[in-house]
Amino acid sequence: MWRRLAGLLLAFAAATAGLWLLSSRLSTGQARRPLRFPSDLEELRELAEALRDYERQHRGAALALFCAAYLYKQSFAIPGSSLLNVLAGALFGPWTGLVLCSALTSVGATFCYLLSGAFGKQFIVYYFPDKVALLQGKVEENRSCLFFFLLFLRLFPMTPNWFLNLSAPILNIPVSQFFFSVLIGLTPYNFICVQTGAILSQITSLDAIFSWDTLLKLLVMAVAALIPGTLIKKYSKKRLKLDDNKHTQILNGKKSL
Repeated sequence: MWRRLAGLLLAFAAATAGLWLLSSRLSTGQARRPLRFPSDLEELRELAEALRDYERQHRGAALALFCAAYLYKQSFAIPGSSLLNVLAGALFGPWTGLVLCSALTSVGATFCYLLSGAFGKQFIVYYFPDKVALLQGKVEENRSCLFFFLLFLRLFPMTPNWFLNLSAPILNIPVSQFFFSVLIGLTPYNFICVQTGAILSQITSLDAIFSWDTLLKLLVMAVAALIPGTLIKKYSKKRLKLDDNKHTQILNGKKSL
């Protein structure tokens, strides 16, 4: 167990050092400025403003840093990827940002899956035995329609996404089904976050919030969030075995990327 922990810490240290070296090369204006992950919307707005001019002049470097930071958070199950989704909308626009975040979410979650399979299985089982056993039972009950069960968990998560990423290799979920369930299942959530960033980057006054263009975008976001969930919910009632309220309460958690 301790060898696995040492391997995980080594991988984390190497990734941290690589991200720090990459971010240290990024300069805003003429003076170098240390970059850090935003912890709230105010810090996010400041970071977006600092990076916007640099992104116009050095799009490749800004894109590389964003991808590295996103994969770093996803791979090591560090909360806060939703703020990076918003930042993507502000920097790259709604549609480029959506494609980018959907791809990075899937790749990063798969890295987390692989790291957990290589180093973290014993720790997950040791610290979350009840949740792992319960989720294992549900996976086996729905093995015949596993992909749709995984989509259900992503759209209506009974567990946080970080726990699904970490426990998936323990549950013998094929990596291909895992990847595409993340890609499809989290697209509505990514869409909302990215569109929020794109809207916030364009708002310069309170009057702009109530413009027809902004209201139309908010309406599209609401519809995009409701349609996939409604379809999966109807399918789950017919095909999936999810009628155990006690189990749902045990696994209940907030969506966290």
